[in-house]
Amino acid sequence: MDLVLFGIQGSGKGTQAKRLCAEFGFDQFEAGGELRKIAAFASAEPKGEDGSGSTLGETVKSYIDDGKLVPFDIIMQVVKEAILSRPKTQKILFDGIPRDLDQMREFDRIMAEVGRDFRCIEITLTEEEGVQRILSRAKIEGRKDDADEATIRRRMATFFEKTKPVIGQYKVAGKMTEVDGRGTVEEVYEGVKEILQKERV
Repeated sequence: MDLVLFGIQGSGKGTQAKRLCAEFGFDQFEAGGELRKIAAFASAEPKGEDGSGSTLGETVKSYIDDGKLVPFDIIMQVVKEAILSRPKTQKILFDGIPRDLDQMREFDRIMAEVGRDFRCIEITLTEEEGVQRILSRAKIEGRKDDADEATIRRRMATFFEKTKPVIGQYKVAGKMTEVDGRGTVEEVYEGVKEILQKERV
């Protein structure tokens, strides 16, 4: 069974995803990383006689190169191709998808079409706790891009506006379990592991 991982910025979702992949054998699908990978592959692959490479890769690359958001239909095409490129027996951990209700509806349709079942986990944290964690991390690691509180709060506002309704829908469907994200990395990981073992993911 596949896993969809949710969490506000600062919840440690990325760290937990890496550990879960290493221990439980998930193959991670991280939306932003997958788009960058396809774009990089499009740059490196040999071009056809007409000078073109992979249509999807070239399209994704053009959006990224122009600094534009990749449109919904292209993102979902990338998701579908990524799923189909993996063996049916390979468990996938989805990180950063679905981000909003439109993506959720298409994601559910794709998963049903290819016959893959999934569970969802949200690592919960309040906005204030998330902001403080990111600011502290930025100070320690010297990451200027994470040091601006207004930018952090803008990103979080998008999470509450777009992604929280998705989490709500999966709760109603009985697919969602919450883990308290306030503990140490190890404590949160133990909580996530407990769910996976209980749900036999």
